[in-house]
Amino acid sequence: MTEEVNSTTQELEQRRAALERLKARGIDPYPHHFAPTHDAAGAAALADTPSTVTVAGRIGTIRELGRIAFTHLGDDSGTVQLMFRRDLVGDESWTMLRDLHAGDIVGASGETLRSRTGEPSIAVRQLTMLAKALEAPPEKYHGLRDVELRLRQRYLDLLANPSTRKLFRQRSQLVTIMRAYLDQHGFLEVETPILQPLYGGAAAKPFVTYHNELDQNLYLRISDELYLKRLIVGGFSKVYEIGHDFRNEGVSHRHNPEFTMMELYVAYADYTDIMRLTEDLVSTVVRDVTGSEHVEYQRHSLSFAVPWQRVSMREALAEATGIDFTAYRDADSLSTACRQRGLSVKGQTTWGKMIDELVKLYVEPALIQPTFLVDYPWELSPLAKRHRSDPLLVERFEAFAAGFEFANAFTELNDPDDQRKRFLEQQRAATAGDEEAHQLDEDYLSALRYGMPPTGGLGIGIDRLVMLITNQHAIREVILFPHLRKTDQEA
Repeated sequence: MTEEVNSTTQELEQRRAALERLKARGIDPYPHHFAPTHDAAGAAALADTPSTVTVAGRIGTIRELGRIAFTHLGDDSGTVQLMFRRDLVGDESWTMLRDLHAGDIVGASGETLRSRTGEPSIAVRQLTMLAKALEAPPEKYHGLRDVELRLRQRYLDLLANPSTRKLFRQRSQLVTIMRAYLDQHGFLEVETPILQPLYGGAAAKPFVTYHNELDQNLYLRISDELYLKRLIVGGFSKVYEIGHDFRNEGVSHRHNPEFTMMELYVAYADYTDIMRLTEDLVSTVVRDVTGSEHVEYQRHSLSFAVPWQRVSMREALAEATGIDFTAYRDADSLSTACRQRGLSVKGQTTWGKMIDELVKLYVEPALIQPTFLVDYPWELSPLAKRHRSDPLLVERFEAFAAGFEFANAFTELNDPDDQRKRFLEQQRAATAGDEEAHQLDEDYLSALRYGMPPTGGLGIGIDRLVMLITNQHAIREVILFPHLRKTDQEA
C-alpha cells in the first residue's frame, strides 16, 4: 500500500479499541444478516414525502454538534444523510456513534425528511453495526490516484472512484446488450471447453496444465472457434459464446493474458454477411450503452454509425508504403522491396508475416474511424477460406478503430482436404520454430469430413470494445482484476 490509503498506527489502534468496546457492550460488530427496505438513492427520493425506511451502507466521517450528529451513508445507488438526535436514537445507539469511523458499514432505520439546509436525510431511530472497518477508506475528495494500487486493490478503486464503478457498470451493460441482440437474432448461446486436449482457432502460445486422473497435458483455450464450428457441423445454424480465452503472451496496454471474447458462427454466410452483422451489432451496443453512436476516444471523435469504411489490405498497404504485396509473391522478393524502400519488417522471414508486420507498422495506426480491413494473405489465416478471386488471399477481415483491432472474421474454410494441407503447413512452421503455429486437429478434420455448410465466423474482443466506448487507453483499466507482476512482498 501507499501512504495515500495507509491508516496510521494511531488510527489502527483507535479502530481496534473501538471494536473491542463494541464487543464488550455485547454488540456483534459482524452480524449475519440485515434487511434494508430502500437503497440510499431511494430513501433520498422520499425526502419530501416522509416515510419510514431502513437503509444499509458505508458511512463517512461523523460530525457531532452537541446533542445532534450527522454523517452520510453511501451504497451502490448513491448517498443519503443520516441525522442522529440523542433523544430520538436512544442512549445505546448514541454511545455507539463514538465507536464508529469513516468506512464502517451500518444499518439505519428512521423517517425521511429534508434538513434545514434542504438536504435529503433520514432522522435515525435505530442504528445497527454491520461491519467494523479496521482500515481507513481512501480519501473521498481526491479519490484514489495511485495507478498500481488501484489495479492491485480494485476494491479500493471502486470505493474511492465513482467513475470506476460507472465504467464497470457500462462493461456489464455492454455484454448484456450484446447477448440480447444475438438472442433476438436467432443465435443459440453455448458453452465449449476451456480445458482442451489440443489448442486451436488462433495463432497464439497457450498456457499448459496437467490433468492428474487422465495423465495428460491440457491447454487453456486460446479460442472457441474449432468447437463452435463442430456445432455448425452438428446442425445448429447460429451459435455464439461469450467467455474467457487465454494466451501466454506479453502484457501491454492492449493485451492481457486472460481476456473476454464473443465468438459467433452463422451457417450459409460469408465474410460480407458477417461485416454487415458486425457493424449493426457494434453500433447497436455502442448506442445503447452510451446513448450515441459517436464516442470520444483519446484525441479522436469516433462514429460507429453504419456503414463503416471497407478497405482492402492490398490497397491500404500500397498507399502507405508503395508496396503492392500481390506483385511480390514470395518472401525473398518482398524482403528486397522492403529494403529498397527502407521499410522495417523486424526479422520476419515468411511472406505472410512480413506483410503482417508492414500492416501493423504502417497501416493500422491510421485506421481511426471504424474500418474493415479485408482480404488477408493466406499464410496468416489457416482456418479461413481462400479468396474466390485470388488464391494467395483469404476471405478475412479485421475491424479497427482508433488504430487498433477489436474484431476478426472469416469466410470459414470447410474443405477438409484443404484444411489438412493448411494444418500440415502449420506443422512445418512449428518445426521451424514458430511457437504460435496451429496444431493439427484430427478430430476437427473428422468433423469437416461430415460436411460443414458455408459458414461465416466472427470474434469480438470485449475488453477492447469496452476500452473504445469508455475512453480507456489501457486494457487493464477495463478488467476488474488484471494480471500484474508480483510485488516484492508477493515474490
